Amino acid sequence: MTATQSKPATVIEISRLSTRFGEHIVHNEIDLEVQRAEIFALIGGSGSGKSTLLREMILLQRPNAGSIRVLDVELQNISDADALALRQRWGVMFQHGGLFGALTVKENIGLPLREHTRLNDSLIDEIATWKLAMTGLKAKVGEQYPAELSGGMLKRASLARALALDPELLFLDEPTAGLDPASAGEIDQLIRQLRDRFGLSIVMITHDLDLLWQTADRVAVLADTRVQGIGSMSELAQSDNPAIEKFFAGPRGRAPQSQNSKSIGSR
Repeated sequence: MTATQSKPATVIEISRLSTRFGEHIVHNEIDLEVQRAEIFALIGGSGSGKSTLLREMILLQRPNAGSIRVLDVELQNISDADALALRQRWGVMFQHGGLFGALTVKENIGLPLREHTRLNDSLIDEIATWKLAMTGLKAKVGEQYPAELSGGMLKRASLARALALDPELLFLDEPTAGLDPASAGEIDQLIRQLRDRFGLSIVMITHDLDLLWQTADRVAVLADTRVQGIGSMSELAQSDNPAIEKFFAGPRGRAPQSQNSKSIGSR
């Protein structure tokens, strides 16, 4: 980085964050940053605290100590009014979709617009249809109900709702979980396209190593209450930290790594 280059803007800054449930310590003074327009992933074994950390970043849970700043807003002791305004600047795609079963897909996507804007119903429906198109779904899908969609379509519809308010920041919870390889690959490509076209900052939780190799700029590994390492997948794959090594040691870890190396070599 030269003297004339500025450091990328930080969209999330977590400092000395600690979380516990009774006597059980989940996070012990965690520090990490997410930069603007990067795809940042959180990984870790079951119980490592990655889902808890995501909930804390989106104001669904409070840590016991430490600081979380999102889009330059401190979440500790945030007022209800400021929390409402901040939530309108991010979108969340939940693991199981989180769509309301009694509403059509179009109505689900339009719901944030009806709650937080004064746009008329006709314009909201147009925007909802456009958001569907952004995620690769046809307009007719908007007339269906969530229960009528395939797993891949449900993921895309959930993502379309997360994009309804044109967020600066996108949180993805297991975006490819339960999908067949072809559908998962399409979601990989979609995530990259959203970042590249709209400059979105994306934070995701995933166990999908293919998704990590194909999309993540940086990855944080959570284990034993702390961040064990942060870096690109290539950097982490060379780590001798036992908590990190286990993600790459088995055949499921080596296969994506090998495929990625071949892809790089063919360019």
